[in-house]
Amino acid sequence: MVRAVVFDVDGTLAETEEIHRQSFNHAFRDEGLDWEWDRPLYAELLATTGGRERILAHAHAMGETVDAEAIHARKTRIYTERIKKGSVALRPGVAALIDHARRSGLVLAIGTTTSRPNVVALLAATLGPGSESLFRSIRTGEDVRTKKPDPEVYRLVLQDLDLSGAECLCIEDSRNGLLAARATGMRTVITPSIYSTGEDFTGADLIIPDLSHLKASSEQWPNSSLIDRPMASRA
Repeated sequence: MVRAVVFDVDGTLAETEEIHRQSFNHAFRDEGLDWEWDRPLYAELLATTGGRERILAHAHAMGETVDAEAIHARKTRIYTERIKKGSVALRPGVAALIDHARRSGLVLAIGTTTSRPNVVALLAATLGPGSESLFRSIRTGEDVRTKKPDPEVYRLVLQDLDLSGAECLCIEDSRNGLLAARATGMRTVITPSIYSTGEDFTGADLIIPDLSHLKASSEQWPNSSLIDRPMASRA
């Protein structure tokens, strides 16, 4: 029996990666760097999870030394300000799933590699002020030593909830996230984002374009076949 739904954030709750990319480029200019991450390059860089780690990986590839902490801090300020202006919406089906899960007594949680300020800004902008309280556990990249595909962030979530992986359903959008979730034993639904479409999602319990395809209803949750019986992967 599944007792909790655990969400990733970027690309899962909302299509935020393009705003992240633009915010990185803005921060690079502000810091006097001539870097410009176009979409194809950024898609490659997303294989490295975490903004600071991504900056360091690119600097290493370029043979440059940079202050990744300062760049990332500036980028976070730029990103959160853009999010606060209402520049992004939840992906289809996300709000409905959150509502149905809560009505059915399921616990909600978040496990992400992004920073807490990014999460707080996105939740406030899309679900309203104080919406953090909807989630019993919110664990971010600041809470872990190793980010996805390492399962550390999801293990922390499970500890917070005092639940096993088998009691949780994870919503993800990337292969790194899938690997992290499956390593904890969580069933995993993949909703590919604009940047993760085409990744290898072998091992996912379900692959759907977005959460509106779950066709969840208050009558189905939490006793739907999606939760209580093994799910067959489908593209």
